[in-house]
Amino acid sequence: MPQSNHDRAAELHNLAAHAHAAAATAHGKGDHLTARELTRQAHEHSVNAQKYVEELHHEGAAPSKG
Repeated sequence: MPQSNHDRAAELHNLAAHAHAAAATAHGKGDHLTARELTRQAHEHSVNAQKYVEELHHEGAAPSKG
């Protein structure tokens, strides 16, 4: 079953949120190198989610039904 545009955008945002949570956990444990890498990944996921949503907006894509 094809994934809807909304579901894909939500998935990308959830990836970022998960990476942020994992970074916070690593930081709390004193593992600052891992926390920094996870923060970088979270930022990358956030940027990808934003780009995806902007592309949908510029294309005028209506939410797909799947």
